[in-house]
Amino acid sequence: MNLKNYLLTARWTFAFIIGTVWSVFSCQAINPPFVIKHLGDGQSIVQIENQKKFLLLPVEETSPEAKLYMIANNDVVRNMNVRLAINKVDYFVPVDLSGFDNQSLSFNFQLIPDTAICWNEMKLSDTFDTANREDFRPLYHFTPQYGWMNDPNGMVYKDGVYHLFYQYNPYGSMWGNMHWGHATSVDLVSWEHQSVAIAPDALGTIFSGSCVVDKDNTAGFGAGAIIAFYTSASERQVQSMAYSLDNGKTFKKYARNPILTSTQRDFRDPKVFWHDATDKWIMVLAVGQEMQFYSSANLKDWTYESSFGEGQGAHGGVWECPDLIELPIEGTELKKWVLICNINPGGPFGGSATQYFVGTFDGKTFVNESPKMTKWMDWGKDHYATVTWSNAPEGRHIALAWMSNWQYANNVPTTQYRSGNSVPRDLSLYTSDGETYLKSSPSRELLTLRGKREKKRSFKVDRTYNMDKLLADNTGSYEIEMTIKNRNAEVIGFQLFNSKGEEVDIYYNLVEKKFAMDRTKSGIVSFSPDFPVVTFAPIEDNYEMKLRIFVDKSSIEIFGDDGRLAMTNLVFPSEPYNRISFYAKGGSYTVSSFQVYKLK
Repeated sequence: MNLKNYLLTARWTFAFIIGTVWSVFSCQAINPPFVIKHLGDGQSIVQIENQKKFLLLPVEETSPEAKLYMIANNDVVRNMNVRLAINKVDYFVPVDLSGFDNQSLSFNFQLIPDTAICWNEMKLSDTFDTANREDFRPLYHFTPQYGWMNDPNGMVYKDGVYHLFYQYNPYGSMWGNMHWGHATSVDLVSWEHQSVAIAPDALGTIFSGSCVVDKDNTAGFGAGAIIAFYTSASERQVQSMAYSLDNGKTFKKYARNPILTSTQRDFRDPKVFWHDATDKWIMVLAVGQEMQFYSSANLKDWTYESSFGEGQGAHGGVWECPDLIELPIEGTELKKWVLICNINPGGPFGGSATQYFVGTFDGKTFVNESPKMTKWMDWGKDHYATVTWSNAPEGRHIALAWMSNWQYANNVPTTQYRSGNSVPRDLSLYTSDGETYLKSSPSRELLTLRGKREKKRSFKVDRTYNMDKLLADNTGSYEIEMTIKNRNAEVIGFQLFNSKGEEVDIYYNLVEKKFAMDRTKSGIVSFSPDFPVVTFAPIEDNYEMKLRIFVDKSSIEIFGDDGRLAMTNLVFPSEPYNRISFYAKGGSYTVSSFQVYKLK
């Protein structure tokens, strides 16, 4: 080939490449999935041209929140705050576009620079992948498929189904954009994810609350309606309601919301129940650092009755998520009222925790029988926002908690989702030395999770005793059940650990009369200085100690003596704890029974 022909060929090839590229881009420009128009000062408009089910938004968790307005036919139909990716993409979140067919859709983005990589990464799709990508996701504790979760709320039982509603952010794995998420179960252990139950509106985002079954149609929405009460939160907090006529599948908001207002800034988390003695509905509200009680005959019009809290219990932070239940005292025919009060901060080990008060309630006033005592429901670091199911069968009072702590909840080492719930617990009362205390026993439904069992013969511990393997196929989700009989030991302890040297030290100090869990070397602990701690609980003198220990990927829940002792802590080991080492100080003891169940 001579030089002239070579140059002609090269010129033709270059022209072909340029033409092809131009053609491709020209075709894309003719029919793009969306059009982006930057307006300056961090504002942009995205117009959807070819609608699909989801707009997938790229998230960077270290970015500041951008404000998004979803617009249909020129009307704002939804707004949200999203940490849009500026420098890198951590994960995607979906904005559901369904229900807006044949409407012109666009988004107004604010507070996001034109140079952010989100403009190149966002996409339209008919699917959103929710397959688990998290090593620390629990197996048998409820977690959202994606996004952020905190307080369980609105929990109600109806027609054989347990409904779990919860504080939910579908637009990121950090707190914000509060909705009511929804899941259902027939057995308290297997959960089916449902659509969002209640979304933000002009009155604000949707904070915690409760649900009741209005069996006698006192509100006029229909006999058997499920009625939800929640806090609408904007610059001020007010109480609102919604109702469902299809067993909780969908809710319609009451047209005359709000139903209750206040000048108090912290005014939230309504817990509603029927009070037989006065033939009225009762609402308990968290207001600053006290609880307020209201009554109603129709669930719409509420009358203030009284307040409780001044000078009683812990007051290190705001009071939240109340519950008021009447419980039997074991071994007697008596019952007493228990006021559950979640507090943040001010817990015994920093951050959030659940305290409670035992006393009487006459439909107007709660009286605490031990005003100088502070009682804690769980002695771990990660048990908060505890409330019970309304209308539970057999007169049971089944509690559920958010398994985290506000000191570090936004920073735990997961990204697809954040936070899970505790295992369900049945509540009752017992007495000791003339004082009445709350007992939290693992709900009987948890027994159905038990699979393969490993059983060990009785053994004595005078210094150490090692088990090199708990389960042959340990995936990090199991239950340990053991009985310990003390001889003369001052410290009875054992360590759960793995091949990486990560460990959780659990022990009874019988001299100091305390039970403790040390997670300072449990695995990943560096994400917060408040995480590596030792938690402890007071104990009574007992010759025999019975423990049930629930381990699930990233949590340990311990119940002693059928729930008289409860301790819940998160852990993040790099591999499952599959070894246990027992030790004794100042004497010896016998482990008379030891079994491990793989949980399914």
